[in-house]
Amino acid sequence: MRKLTHVLGVPFDAMTMEEAVAKAKSLLREEGGHIICTPNPEIVMEAQKDQALMDILKGADLVVPDGIGVVWASKYSEIRLTERVAGFDLTQNLMADLAATEHTFYFFGGAPGVASTAARKMMKKYPGLKVVGVHNGFFDEKEEKRIIQDIKAKSPSILLVGLGAPKQEKWIYDNLRLIDAKVAIGVGGSFDVMAGNVKRAPMIFRKLGLEWFHRLITQPTRWKRMMRLPKFALTVLKTKGR
Repeated sequence: MRKLTHVLGVPFDAMTMEEAVAKAKSLLREEGGHIICTPNPEIVMEAQKDQALMDILKGADLVVPDGIGVVWASKYSEIRLTERVAGFDLTQNLMADLAATEHTFYFFGGAPGVASTAARKMMKKYPGLKVVGVHNGFFDEKEEKRIIQDIKAKSPSILLVGLGAPKQEKWIYDNLRLIDAKVAIGVGGSFDVMAGNVKRAPMIFRKLGLEWFHRLITQPTRWKRMMRLPKFALTVLKTKGR
């Protein structure tokens, strides 16, 4: 049985990174397709006004906190989360663990050329990693049908979708039954990091829970999105205990 806690109505699996990796791998052995979501405070706030997104998060097979703000907010919930389980690190751990197995990956999203570069670098980083397909995140309705057909033909164990939230979560939900992937994960801008186009915050920032601050000072165009963080904190404080 899942051990869930809730932050502003969004369910989160209360588990460590190690447990999340084990759970994701166990989903590969189960029937049907499965969705893994990695909400941060921005996505939690988006779900407050987007019922379709909230329903997807509530129905996902694994939901982990990709943001120290979510971990902080959980102290006002029924069960406290013990650590941040970043989506980027979750996918890295899965690639490391599955590189020597028969399991396969498909990279879908990002600007033209980014997913292919990311795939090439990840296969070099994790010898034996099997990436069976890539496609960028720019498509019209006709091209989307071809993408779905290609993913279905490749039948990946894990489909990584980097279309940005909430577009990627909605795309996965709408198409999971058509693509024949065992597990689909929304990975946001992770392909840019994998490809080397964007650098992650230094470890000291990550350990202190300040990766968001590093992102703001290195990508100042994100300031409008970052304004959701104080709003998230105030909303949590207003609703604590309820």
